[in-house]
Amino acid sequence: MSNERLIYLPLGGAGEIGMNAYVYGIGAPGKERLILVDLGVTFPDMDGTPGVDLIFPDISWLEERRDRLEAVFITHAHEDHVGAISHYYDRLGAPVYARAFTANIARKKMEERGHPEKAVITASAWPEVIEAGPFKVGFVPISHSIPESAGLVIDTKLGRLVHSGDFKMDTGPVVGEAFDEELWASLSEPGVLALMCDSTNVFSPHPGRSESSLGPEIESLIAGAKGMFVATTFASNVARVKTLAEAAERAGRSICLMGRAMRRMIEAAVETGVLTGFPRTVSPEDTKNIPRENLMLIVTGSQGERRAASAQLAQGKYNGIEMKPGDTFLFSSKTIPGNERGVIRIMNQFSEMGVDVVDDDGGRYHVSGHANRPDLERLHKLIQPSYVVPMHGEHRHLREHVKLAKSKGFGAVLAPNGTMIELTGESPSVADYVETGRVYLDGNVQVGALDGVVRDRIRMALNGHVLVNVILDEQDEPLGEPWCELKGLAEEGSSRAPLVDVLEEDLSQFLGRAGDRTLTDDDKLEDGLRKIVRQVAQAEIGKRPEVTVIISRLTA
Repeated sequence: MSNERLIYLPLGGAGEIGMNAYVYGIGAPGKERLILVDLGVTFPDMDGTPGVDLIFPDISWLEERRDRLEAVFITHAHEDHVGAISHYYDRLGAPVYARAFTANIARKKMEERGHPEKAVITASAWPEVIEAGPFKVGFVPISHSIPESAGLVIDTKLGRLVHSGDFKMDTGPVVGEAFDEELWASLSEPGVLALMCDSTNVFSPHPGRSESSLGPEIESLIAGAKGMFVATTFASNVARVKTLAEAAERAGRSICLMGRAMRRMIEAAVETGVLTGFPRTVSPEDTKNIPRENLMLIVTGSQGERRAASAQLAQGKYNGIEMKPGDTFLFSSKTIPGNERGVIRIMNQFSEMGVDVVDDDGGRYHVSGHANRPDLERLHKLIQPSYVVPMHGEHRHLREHVKLAKSKGFGAVLAPNGTMIELTGESPSVADYVETGRVYLDGNVQVGALDGVVRDRIRMALNGHVLVNVILDEQDEPLGEPWCELKGLAEEGSSRAPLVDVLEEDLSQFLGRAGDRTLTDDDKLEDGLRKIVRQVAQAEIGKRPEVTVIISRLTA
């Protein structure tokens, strides 16, 4: 009897939407050869991660075993699946495989960070396979909201695994491959041990709709608009951008793409041959010579991103273009939970300008890129796995997906981030728990979630900050009065005197009372000064600020 085992370990993406990273391994316990599927990011918010640029999964467990990592496989080019690949390449060092469009995006990311483009290898579609140590991996085309998405067939001597990736069952996707039911059904023929399956829309009870169903509604909306028409969607949704552009062309409008991410995605789609017949576009400079009623802008910023084209237009002007009363702005997108505040802010800014704002409106102008509940059931039935392992979803999605699979007679196991599942044996079982977490890209530095950087920033945002300066002479006596600098605090408190004056007076009195034990001990002196500041501020303004104390000592 073999002592080898087959394992599955999500390091990100299972228990959250974003920063997907899934490890598979085969071999003797503790000596498994490994592959990684996807390596993505999630995005910060001002409430919980102020100032942070991107958030990555913590791959410490995998980095410690990098000598056993055979390869990284990227299912598609969404940021939550490919966004961390260039940031972590040095730490993993394994070859990266992706289909042509995804590889194009990944190579540009590598180039930006000074990594070799040849580290990303273009893979062909199933039935071709890539041998990575004991694994044979094939990219199986599947429809999603970005071109050339793929699920994976992962074949091992201990059984076949199918990793769905993000998917929907779209037979008319506008751009990219349609869902091929016969192809996916054929994957079940050798028998499938486990299906790792997208869980995003498990609570949506109706079958998913095709991208091709949107064209007539969008065209009708554009045709009825009087002024300039502007639409935003996910830059990566090349099919939606094409749907919008073709509708504009039929309405007799010139088309301008605005936003770096939008142009990059369209260029990548054209370069790799997945996008053909895209309508002619004009540059932002050319729009000045086109009547507003004949102009259509397709812009970035569907999620309220502050620096994207939508937000810039809402604040007044972008690339010399201004919104005016009578113009129309369409959100051809779903607002991701957590982004509502930013999107509503932009909607209200446009409304104040007299712009007509149109949102998703019950699905008339947007369809999801993820499989709804009936489509998940359908994939289970096509693949016929021994058991389903839900992934890509919040914990409630994973748990509901387990219930769904079991209700239809399939085995299922709940495996949130850090749960190592042994897939061999009569039924899947938990083999281990691995510590997982987040890593923040803060400027150009990666910091751990427990390093305190973001925690301190939140504290300063909530409480304000006081800097206290004290100078002591050669005899450890105060030289002059202490002085304070305040940031983010009210200037006056309950005593109606300047807060800085009240603080400095109380600090001076404290120094006058302090004995030698305190004045000669920096730690005791700093602690005492900090307590005085926080007590006085609490009494004056009802805040206990963060305090930095600088003690300078003169030497003979």
